[in-house]
Amino acid sequence: MSNLKLGVEVVGAHDLVPKDEQGSSSPFVELHFDGQKFRTTTKDKDLNPVWNESFYFNISDPHNLSNLHLEAYIYNNSKANNSKTCLGKVRLTGTSFVPCSDAVVLYYPLEKKNMFSRVKGELGLKVFVTDDPSIKASNPLPAMETSSPVDSHSKHSGKGDKRHIFHHLTNTSSSQKQQQQQQQFTPAPVQQTVNYGVQEMKSEPQPSRIFRMFSGSSSQQPDYTVKETSPFLGGGQVVGGRVIRGNRPTSTYDLVEKMQYLFVRVVKARDLPSKDVTGSLDPFVEVKVGNYKGLTKHYEKKQNPEWNEVFAFARDTVQSSVLEVVVKDKDMLKDDYVGTVRFDLHEIPTRDPPDSPLAPEWYRLEDKKGEKKKGELMLAVWYGTQADEAFPDAWHSDAIAPGDRSFVSAHIRSKVYHSPRLWYVRVCVIEAQDLIAGDKSRLPDPYVKVQIGSQISKTKIVQTRTSNPVWKEELMFVAAEPFEEPLILLVEDRTGPNKDETIGKAVIPLNTVERRADNRIVRSRWYPLDKSLSAAMDGESAKKDKFSSRIHVCVCLDGGYHVLDESTHYSSDLRPTAKPLWKPSIGILELGILKADGLHPMKTRDGKGTSDTYCVAKYGHKWIRTRTIINSLSPVYNEQYTWEVYDPATVLTVGVFDNSHIGGSSGNRDMNIGKIRIRISTLEAGRIYTHSYPLLVLHPSGVKKRGELHLAIRFSYTSWANTMFQYTRPLLPKMHYIRPLSVVQQDMLRHHAVNIVAARLGRAEPPLRKEVVEYMSDATSHLWSMRRSKANFVRLMSVFTGALAVAKWFGEVCLWKNPITTVLVHVLFVMLVCFPELILPTVFLYMFVIGVWNYRFRSRFPPHMDTKISYAELVSPDELDEEFDTFPTTKSPDIVRMRYDRLRSVAGRIQTVVGDIATQGERFLALLSWRDPRATTIFLTVCLVAAIGLYVTPFQVLALLGGFYAMRHPRFRHKTPPAALNFFRRLPANTDSML
Repeated sequence: MSNLKLGVEVVGAHDLVPKDEQGSSSPFVELHFDGQKFRTTTKDKDLNPVWNESFYFNISDPHNLSNLHLEAYIYNNSKANNSKTCLGKVRLTGTSFVPCSDAVVLYYPLEKKNMFSRVKGELGLKVFVTDDPSIKASNPLPAMETSSPVDSHSKHSGKGDKRHIFHHLTNTSSSQKQQQQQQQFTPAPVQQTVNYGVQEMKSEPQPSRIFRMFSGSSSQQPDYTVKETSPFLGGGQVVGGRVIRGNRPTSTYDLVEKMQYLFVRVVKARDLPSKDVTGSLDPFVEVKVGNYKGLTKHYEKKQNPEWNEVFAFARDTVQSSVLEVVVKDKDMLKDDYVGTVRFDLHEIPTRDPPDSPLAPEWYRLEDKKGEKKKGELMLAVWYGTQADEAFPDAWHSDAIAPGDRSFVSAHIRSKVYHSPRLWYVRVCVIEAQDLIAGDKSRLPDPYVKVQIGSQISKTKIVQTRTSNPVWKEELMFVAAEPFEEPLILLVEDRTGPNKDETIGKAVIPLNTVERRADNRIVRSRWYPLDKSLSAAMDGESAKKDKFSSRIHVCVCLDGGYHVLDESTHYSSDLRPTAKPLWKPSIGILELGILKADGLHPMKTRDGKGTSDTYCVAKYGHKWIRTRTIINSLSPVYNEQYTWEVYDPATVLTVGVFDNSHIGGSSGNRDMNIGKIRIRISTLEAGRIYTHSYPLLVLHPSGVKKRGELHLAIRFSYTSWANTMFQYTRPLLPKMHYIRPLSVVQQDMLRHHAVNIVAARLGRAEPPLRKEVVEYMSDATSHLWSMRRSKANFVRLMSVFTGALAVAKWFGEVCLWKNPITTVLVHVLFVMLVCFPELILPTVFLYMFVIGVWNYRFRSRFPPHMDTKISYAELVSPDELDEEFDTFPTTKSPDIVRMRYDRLRSVAGRIQTVVGDIATQGERFLALLSWRDPRATTIFLTVCLVAAIGLYVTPFQVLALLGGFYAMRHPRFRHKTPPAALNFFRRLPANTDSML
């Protein structure tokens, strides 16, 4: 029987509806889950009750947990008529239940039990799942009829109470179980099932259709455009986003071509004969198929070794009919032969998931003559595809050239990574007491240095020397689960210029810090200060010393924020840290990484340029890495992966890298070849996007294309209504708006978050290196770049292109360039003035017609990186060299001086524009400030006359006169500015007062 239980802590409620004559209520809570019912005690005459009572429910079927619901009803106990009245309810779905370590107290608004109920207030619950066997399920509540009174003394039920168990009839609907995702909660994170794809894409003579990435003004070079392809995938040929079914049966992995592999699992051996004079044996296994061979690791002096290694040989490249598994003895000069097991490739069985794994069998070793000899080898041999669960950890023949050894196999396998869950750590340093400086003849100048790992922040130095300083400063940090680094508080004394002395230290383990998901107040604490760090971590000195210095701080883990670990423009996840705040997913994103073409050689091997490439895709917390294809400038991956989508305004990033572990250079850094970004909101639901994307990289010499990457992408939503409703929700979690972080804080915390994620993923096997994580997360996108500044200015001007075009058209109307158009505009203007109720309907109808007209010209594929929008084609070499300079700079003083002067000239122009805008605003303020008495007198006189005129004259007449005057014929116009503009330009501004 499963130990899994659902824990519910009923904390309290507030602002409940009064139900009795005294304007109060006597509330209690009933919990319903999986056929079980529990009840809290009754709080008499309390509209803001506090219970703090815990209950534990048995979970009959853990696999069906996501389909179950927890219902909490608040009732008012009416003793007068022995009845109960519902004050509201809370209903939670099983998908929102989290492990105990992630649970926080949340206050849920009460809902109506029926249409005619009147409810208000909130109920505080802490809901979690635990499998602790020491926790026993709570006893069901006593039998209670609807008409019986609720006894407030029943909160301590005696042993003699008669109890009834409420049995639950489980839902056996198989269709519902198939539709819902089955989950089983354990204390460790649940690893998502990885979907892998299938075989290389057959090159059919299908013409590629080239589309522009942006309609209108953006005209890229043909070499940099996205091309639509029509590959044959697992479900059939894809043409125009639709699948044309073929004669072959469809596969679950229908975004890649199915590839057949010969799998050989070498489990272990026994009773192997000794080969050395000493009677020992250093065995290893060599698996040979044609020109390909794979090697297991060898064991020293072991006659019963265990390997449990899997080898995968691409069936299309196998040019042999025999599989040989040879056991050898490792030797310094020449490996000794021990025995062989041979298989006929035509007799090997085929396995397709969801078939169970093939059971390994014992095989007797044979000598070179085919005679049986001592020793046995346990093997399993079968044909399968990428869908086989052995595929990710297998040694691949298409990833290693013939004759190569498997010494780098750990760094070439495909892998799925999950980035750690990040928390914001909020530290409020309040005050300290009884600080004693090293020099006891003086009072200290104290400040506090707070540190978590490599993150260090300092408070300000207290201006007045005192032994009881007060700071009241808040500092923010980033921490990742599991928490490895403690929070260290160091109180230091500024004894001189650049000279500090430590007064005391305190260490706070982050596992003991309170977590919160909202803006509720967290209780502060006093911590004793120790002289040494070891004493602070031990925590025993506080017990020995009756009087000591101490510090008052408030520390909490803020789970209501989304920790930004990537550029906000390319965020792939916007959920808060606290799992109880997560909403259900709105859809599924499927990615098939097919192949790459025309890659640029990144290294030289045997006198030829080559590359050892792999792909990395990032979306949300899940990172994937394909296997490394060796010695190929046109690698074929055919691997498929799946992500859950929680917000359409997110971005999938796919990058291609060269593996430096295999004949690497460049300081063993994995060199980036290019990356692709795809925004989910630009994808049509259910359509398969098959395109080849150019891999563009910016170099100091200009933009370079390093090849093309072929992808197949499909986004499917589970509910159209939920997806549309997501567009009305805030982009970031609620805490970002209740207690926003400054831009400086966000940039600093993002930098720390990227470093933490890179450090954690770099400890995996194979590691996802730091340069890969930084490149995929755009860690340097915030640094200054003249190219980006010009590109952003051009983007800003393009935003106003439509408004400028309308202004130009209206100017031509006013100048009567086309008399017919001008007359029609006059007629339309008169109609709108006479019938003003038609103005807004006309505007919205006009926008609707434009939108429908533009539907014909909509983009048929996701936008890609545009070299013209990026200003990468017109940028000068010196500006590119400045962009790729390190921070801080490493250039010579002359170059830095030249760039500084250039930046000053650009900033001077910006300064002039800002000053002109400020001048216009100050002239508006000067109209009523009497700074220029004559101008203010003229303006007030005009205002008085206008007020009287507007009161007497109908508004429609004024609108007609104003419109006709603005669109008057050129013969009635003057070339000099109008009087009103001349008057405004003569108004004073504060420029006269500037130095």
